[in-house]
Amino acid sequence: MRQSQKTENKADYLRRVTLEGSEQTGARSVVSGEKRTQNGLLREKVLDRNNLNRAFVHVKRNKGAGGIDGMSVEELGPYLKENNVKLIEALRTESYEPQPVKRVEIPKPDGSKRQLGIPTVVDRVVQQALQQQLSPIFEKVFSDNSYGFRPHRSAQSAVKKVVAYYNQGYHYVVDLDLKSYFDNVNHDLLIKFVENYISEPWVLHLIRKFLTSGVMNGRFFEKSAKGTPQGGNISPLLANIYLNELDKELTRRGHKFVRYADDCNIYVKSKRAGERVLKSITQFLEKELKVEVNAEKTQVGSPLRLKFLGFSLGVGRNSAYPRPHQKPKQRIKQELTRITKRSRGVSLDRILHEIKQKMQGWIQYYSIGKMKIFLQQLDKWLRSRIRQYIWKQWKNIGTRYKALIKLGLTPKQAKIYVNTRKGYWRNAHSKTLLMTITNKRLAQRGLINLSKLYQSIQAKA
Repeated sequence: MRQSQKTENKADYLRRVTLEGSEQTGARSVVSGEKRTQNGLLREKVLDRNNLNRAFVHVKRNKGAGGIDGMSVEELGPYLKENNVKLIEALRTESYEPQPVKRVEIPKPDGSKRQLGIPTVVDRVVQQALQQQLSPIFEKVFSDNSYGFRPHRSAQSAVKKVVAYYNQGYHYVVDLDLKSYFDNVNHDLLIKFVENYISEPWVLHLIRKFLTSGVMNGRFFEKSAKGTPQGGNISPLLANIYLNELDKELTRRGHKFVRYADDCNIYVKSKRAGERVLKSITQFLEKELKVEVNAEKTQVGSPLRLKFLGFSLGVGRNSAYPRPHQKPKQRIKQELTRITKRSRGVSLDRILHEIKQKMQGWIQYYSIGKMKIFLQQLDKWLRSRIRQYIWKQWKNIGTRYKALIKLGLTPKQAKIYVNTRKGYWRNAHSKTLLMTITNKRLAQRGLINLSKLYQSIQAKA
């Protein structure tokens, strides 16, 4: 049995809000399927002043939009100072009623929309306070092969596990796609799975209240008979509790697998074995967990070709290695094309800032992957895009003439070049602009060097 992970970091109090609570008492956690009656001890841990303060700090730090009541994160502190006694009493007596979540749609990379449910900021504090006490209990029973939304685990760790499986000879993958998983979680089954480890009625009632609080879609209220909306502080934990049943079944069958939230890959040694596993595990998911498998997107194939968490695998002389899949590489280039579009009409400083902001996060995420050549090519292409943008910004012949002289051309050379009939993209690759708007000058102006950033991140790893 693996060792339990340390799940609670020391509280970093950005701001302390006085929330009255009862004296903290130790709740007996329930693990390994052994159920014990907690007699309100877990409730008191949730409502403890320090736990509520920590929840407030977390919500304030994460910021985010307000819910249907319009209260902002900035207004949360003063509200809690004035209403803390009433809030805690309502929670303790179970008269507290969460408000419906606010429906928000955000674009997905494939062009479709992801539906989020944004709770009010007060509800977020309550959810976070509950999550902080439940998470350590469930961390003791979650699978080693589950990586999503868990402390001290990451997508990169999941991908490294995939590489290890491939090197052990598991060269085929069952790539499961669960259809609208977060929207279709069965509430009764979820409460049953929670109850396997937590028997305290107060906790179970509070979780069900959050699940059934409903959705405000514009001006219209929608009941939430199923699902755990993405956007709530407790939703990732509940989603993991539900799919922990899948993890237990896969472990019982002896399968090699990696799961990150609702992305689950099962690794086998032949395509035939993969097809058998897909058929049987689909039956389990749809019959036992009431989750629909998306037959159009679920497939059996090679990890060298299929995408998992944005990565695919490559194979070297001795072993496999992770690399960014072709799709995220295409998407990041499309995004850089949008940012550097020469007709945007914004300052060069803003363009360079947006590039830096976008690429620092992207390279950090994919830094475990092999992409040296890709980034070298992207650096070269990006410098050409910036030269093209600068040339367009100069606009008229007079401005270009003065700029080129300032950058080192003689008046005669500048006069000849400003009258060129080459298009913007051809100009960006011309010997004249390469000599004047040099790589060094672009770097001094603020253009990030992607290759150097990648190397520095890898050196620190």
